[in-house]
Amino acid sequence: MFSGASRERLSRVPTGTLVAAVAVTAVVVLSPLYMVIRAAEQGDSIWGSLTERSTLEAILRTVLLTAAVTATSAALAVPLAWLTVRTDLPLRGFWTIALALPLAVPSFVGGFIVVSALGPGGMLQDLLEPLGVERLPSLYGFKGAWATLSLLSYPYIFLTVRAALRRSDPAMEDAARSLGKPAWETFLRVNLPQLRPAIVAGSLLIALYVLSEFGAVSMLRYDTLTPLVYVQYTTSFDRSAAAVLGLPLIVLAAAFVMLDSFTRGRARYHGSAQRRPPRTLALGRWRWPALAFCAVVALLGVGLPVAVLAYWLVRGIEAGQSTGFLWEAVLHSAEVSAFAALVAVVASMPIAVLSVRHRGRTSGLLEKLSYSGQSLPGITIALSLVFFAANYAPAIYQTLALLIFACAVRFLPEALGASRSSLLQVNPHTEEAARGLGASKLRTFFRVTLPQIVPGLSAGALLVFLTAMKELPITLLLSPIGFETLSTQIWAATSEAFFTKAALPAILLVAVSGVAVALLLKRESVEA
Repeated sequence: MFSGASRERLSRVPTGTLVAAVAVTAVVVLSPLYMVIRAAEQGDSIWGSLTERSTLEAILRTVLLTAAVTATSAALAVPLAWLTVRTDLPLRGFWTIALALPLAVPSFVGGFIVVSALGPGGMLQDLLEPLGVERLPSLYGFKGAWATLSLLSYPYIFLTVRAALRRSDPAMEDAARSLGKPAWETFLRVNLPQLRPAIVAGSLLIALYVLSEFGAVSMLRYDTLTPLVYVQYTTSFDRSAAAVLGLPLIVLAAAFVMLDSFTRGRARYHGSAQRRPPRTLALGRWRWPALAFCAVVALLGVGLPVAVLAYWLVRGIEAGQSTGFLWEAVLHSAEVSAFAALVAVVASMPIAVLSVRHRGRTSGLLEKLSYSGQSLPGITIALSLVFFAANYAPAIYQTLALLIFACAVRFLPEALGASRSSLLQVNPHTEEAARGLGASKLRTFFRVTLPQIVPGLSAGALLVFLTAMKELPITLLLSPIGFETLSTQIWAATSEAFFTKAALPAILLVAVSGVAVALLLKRESVEA
């Protein structure tokens, strides 16, 4: 058997292979920053491009939309999470699923729904014309983008807050109630401060998501930075200018990540070691308003998109729309997403092992670098890889491998979060026992550690698969010639207002993504 000192060295001294693997992964993840080098080719004109009126207005619109969507999502998600976890709301299981399903609706599909159903000349106006309504107010611009993205983004906070509520210790909550505090005051003064880390974590995801948003803002004609970069890249002969316009996206993303670190503070949020199940609160006369609140949000977030897509699908079938090429697009989408999920999970494992089993400044730095993919908008990753491959690796330019690589880099943090949290739950003494019996580190990992973290890894893979299915800017810029996915088909059809042609791929994309959401929720219920 190993002595105490031997076990200490065993658990804290990483192998050179492990450090090398993590270092290579971190460098690969940082490869999208090549765009900064590309932008530097503009020389002295960089500052002039960034201070142009159109650029400054786009930056302001981007910040405004990000702040508005994040705040609105939090205002929707926190009470919804509390209702579905801590109260006697009827059909709580049904509402949990219905309120999480907007995650399965891509933003560009949401934009298509708003334009075709609620805008001037849309389906709602056709229904209201017999009542004398000749024209509905336009939803183009900020208000349409804000409403659409808020209804599709709030589940990021909803799911994180639900998880925090399920794990939280109700002792302080019960103490406040025993002192005569009403339920609303207890929630504001006790529950809400405990939920702060979950709210901040979900808000960061939403802020980065809106910052990189392309499809919905393009369809709703709200000119943020991302569509401006895309237009510059696709219409200009000088593509270095597109890289310059992408620099503010990187700076804003870094600012949001730094703000997240600052707001965490040093407060502790854990309760007693032995937690009791929280008490279910009776809604009483507030039951029906609570039900109406859940129903309206679910109806707008997932009911309306499904209904509108079904309407356009029926019209497409009646018009004899062909579906022959669609199944190839389904396979392409699933292929890219599945391989991206596999690569992301495999790449996350060395980083998770180093950060959990070998804590230190170096491991902490490498872990933080690995999270940079989440903070970089998809279009900046795509542009960086386009520039790099075209100039230094033409053999992989416009190949499936480059597309999968870009998606894996973009969503590696999602896999890393799941890998790290799963590894934290593995008792290191089981690994030490295997090493004491003569097993190598590699054999110990595959025979002892891996079986225990497979459920967490599968959840991370599902999350990467879900988000990769909906990724649009990376797919548009890096797909091989003739390689159609559901996302690119929907974008091509809706950008030309062919709504019937877009309906079937949109429904298929929502259905496949919905299965991934359902599996994630099922895993949550099993762990409860």
